[in-house]
Amino acid sequence: MDKKKRALILVDHGSVVKEANEMLIEVTKMLKNNIKCNFDIICYSHMELADPTISEAFEACVAQGADEIIVHPYFLSPGRHSKQDIPNMVKEVARNHPEVSFRVTEPLGLHDKMIEVVLERANN
Repeated sequence: MDKKKRALILVDHGSVVKEANEMLIEVTKMLKNNIKCNFDIICYSHMELADPTISEAFEACVAQGADEIIVHPYFLSPGRHSKQDIPNMVKEVARNHPEVSFRVTEPLGLHDKMIEVVLERANN
């Protein structure tokens, strides 16, 4: 049996500010270069205000042969966007690809490593 081809899509809100959108591109590059990363495909998308959209990123993953797509809201806190809007957008595009499994993860939220980052930033 062939190994499933897994894809990860990072999703942020999107912004009219170029630098804000470029940060997600940098996070995507960091993931691709991380030896612990076990995804075959890694893409980024924006919920609104900028391209690529969630639909465009999902379609790009499918075009690259993804069998499974994991969508991660790159948000700190759970809210309407991570709990409703993004899952609904993903379900909508996934209807066109019933052969592809998908799920939407929890947002970044509370994690011990977040405290490390806060303290590192605060102490510099």
